[in-house]
Amino acid sequence: MARIVYGVSGDGAGHSSRAKIVAKYLIDQGHEILIASYDRGYINLRDYFDVIEISGLSIVTKNNKVDKSKTFTKNFQNLPETRKRMNYLRKAAFKEFKPDCVITDFEPQTAYLANHYNIPLVTLDNQHCLRYIEYKCPRRLKANALLAQNVIKAMVPKPDSSIITTFYEGKLTNNRSFLTAPLIRDEILDLQPTDGDYIIVYFTKGFKSLNKMLQEFPREKFILYGFQNGSEEYKKEANVEYKPFDNEQFLEDLASCKAIIGTAGFTLITEGFYLGKPYLATPMAGQFEQEYNGYMLEQCGFGKNMLKLNKNLISAFLYEIPDYKANLKNYNHIGNSEVFNKLDELLANDLTVLKKYHKKRLLSKKIESFFDLLDK
Repeated sequence: MARIVYGVSGDGAGHSSRAKIVAKYLIDQGHEILIASYDRGYINLRDYFDVIEISGLSIVTKNNKVDKSKTFTKNFQNLPETRKRMNYLRKAAFKEFKPDCVITDFEPQTAYLANHYNIPLVTLDNQHCLRYIEYKCPRRLKANALLAQNVIKAMVPKPDSSIITTFYEGKLTNNRSFLTAPLIRDEILDLQPTDGDYIIVYFTKGFKSLNKMLQEFPREKFILYGFQNGSEEYKKEANVEYKPFDNEQFLEDLASCKAIIGTAGFTLITEGFYLGKPYLATPMAGQFEQEYNGYMLEQCGFGKNMLKLNKNLISAFLYEIPDYKANLKNYNHIGNSEVFNKLDELLANDLTVLKKYHKKRLLSKKIESFFDLLDK
């Protein structure tokens, strides 16, 4: 059995939701797991696993748009604490725990330390589809796509193998990457979906302009989660009900809603698809992964992609909900077994397969360096 350091991005809840499924499975198989995460990832995982709290990158948004200036400022101001916690991570996770391999869900510190200590590295996320899958990209997103690919390379520079969860297909660019169905939480798998008369609206940050627009559809009922901001409370409207986030209540409402409106985060989209819920995506502006998720869900015929608030587009989505529901009947989620089987393959027999990929990657780098020298 392997000793595994598992780095988990703490920005949003999707990474930690996925990690909770994977870590539980690996522990059940007899592996020893030490998780490193921050913010929501640390909060969501600390009660269930052995978790080291680190610092990490976070995104500041305003009205569903990335605030680049505040994002840079916040992360720059956090550098001293990041350095302090990274030194602790190096000591506790790599010098004392001595992992056989590292798994990272888009968390860069564990990835860089894996490279530093020459430890086999596996990525398990949905972000790497943008790096290792050949995909069609609309012209308006090409510049952002190139930037996103470079950001992903900077975050996780040298993985030996990548397990990529995705709801769309594409041709892989190497033989060390593997496409799998999205991971679905046990809580979602246990739900019995029904068709209610309301639409769930979910955002982790306030989106006041959308709130006001929804009031222009008095025949529809909306339940909004995630809109409480500190002490600020929203007044209940005739067709809009605001609820503070409660996981049990949210899952109950999710199972019975007729559709979902939310940001284009991978986890909620794929959980919605699993439950047969059409999705109106409002991608966070400046966040390419979300922009592309929204584009692809529309291409799949499972909902619409709303780049800017548009009353006519919302109206069209509401009218076409029956069509999207019919399309979603062809969405085939085969369970979490694909991810589990691939992990078992990589970790079996003292990590034989993973170590083979690791050696091949190191050899390819040496060959590249050798030919680079000849060219000089």
